[in-house]
Amino acid sequence: MIPPDPIRPRKLSEDVQDRLLALIRDDGLKPGDTLPSERELMAQYGVGRPAIREAMQSLQQAGIVEIRHGGRPRIAAPSLELLMGQTALAMQHLLTHSTATLAHLKEARATLEAELARLAAERRTEDDIVALRAILDRQAASRDNSGAFLEQDGLFHKRIAAISRNPLFETVGHGLFQWLSVFHKEFVRSPGLEALTLAEHEAILAAIAGGDGPRAAQAMRDHLERANTLYHQDHLSPPPAG
Repeated sequence: MIPPDPIRPRKLSEDVQDRLLALIRDDGLKPGDTLPSERELMAQYGVGRPAIREAMQSLQQAGIVEIRHGGRPRIAAPSLELLMGQTALAMQHLLTHSTATLAHLKEARATLEAELARLAAERRTEDDIVALRAILDRQAASRDNSGAFLEQDGLFHKRIAAISRNPLFETVGHGLFQWLSVFHKEFVRSPGLEALTLAEHEAILAAIAGGDGPRAAQAMRDHLERANTLYHQDHLSPPPAG
């Protein structure tokens, strides 16, 4: 018989956090609404100031409340960008020490961005094509500056995601790029690969501009799978004997 998992004692601050979340939900509080003061919460829940402050700090880190000096905590406006940013350091740490997670994330990104390229080909406007062209022109001009080249690379992919008109796609797609950027830099720093990256971006843009969804998806998939293969060869393969 498998023994049950041990019961972990809960901290007072965790109980306070649960009650605050229930308060927000049950009272229908919206962004900008205030929560009770520390003193009121201490009296209501029968706990000390440290438990209240720890719970509030946890909710602030989760992007649920805003804490301002000298004022009551307020319900924060929801932000997808904040949510992705909060997980960035933990994700990069995980990717650094887990090749399996890195491979899974690369696969997820290739699948998502191929679909985003297909949607972009269906939904693009002339303004979208002009914006993508401007990004590629700036990227070509910065091919000798790996930092600037990578920045334009990210903007190119983010703009394609934005053409979907779905902010969830844009935020998640850019988040995946940001999480992988520490590894992606290796692609653009290698001599000669800047020209290949630019050529692949041109193929993606041509398919999107032509309204060819399947071709845009395949061009994006080829681009990302090429980068993934090069990274695997340069960093994950065993060194040659000798």
